[in-house]
Amino acid sequence: MGPVMNSGELLERSLAYTLGGVAGVEAGDLRRGTPCGEWDLGELLGHLDDSLDALYEGLTGGRIGLFPRADRVCGFRTRACAVLGAWAAGPAGDRVLVGERPLDVRVMGAVGAVEIAVHGWDVAQACGRPRPIPVALAAELLNVARCVVTEEDRGVRFAAPVAVPPRARADVRLLAFLGRRESFA
Repeated sequence: MGPVMNSGELLERSLAYTLGGVAGVEAGDLRRGTPCGEWDLGELLGHLDDSLDALYEGLTGGRIGLFPRADRVCGFRTRACAVLGAWAAGPAGDRVLVGERPLDVRVMGAVGAVEIAVHGWDVAQACGRPRPIPVALAAELLNVARCVVTEEDRGVRFAAPVAVPPRARADVRLLAFLGRRESFA
């Protein structure tokens, strides 16, 4: 994660990608399975809500608040807009506390971008409307993921990496690094 990376732009691009996939979710889809083996689509969208709330809290020191669980798509859109607005307004500080550990707010934004985009891919897969993560975005996210995902995360937050050809597209390599296969069935 070199100094040229713009975490805000990365976060915005990840949210835009994921909003496109979440837009196709219908109420009847919420019980569908996802590439995140232990979560159905409703639970995955709940996790995305929690992630956006944590990002917002890290940026502002406040919370977004609750939205009715009945309309997960509307809630996700509202939270995404709140996070982007908070980033545009400027983070409340340079560092946030994650548990007991201080974390640079730019790193928090970049890690959030990885989570949002990859779960956006999960949502699209679960709905049967695959949407590849844009290759340029995936290449930047892969750089972030390689810096922050450790072996201790395997089996807890991420599955073991999946083997792919070295010349595979960046989106395929990103998904494989995080334990996902290009196609979900």
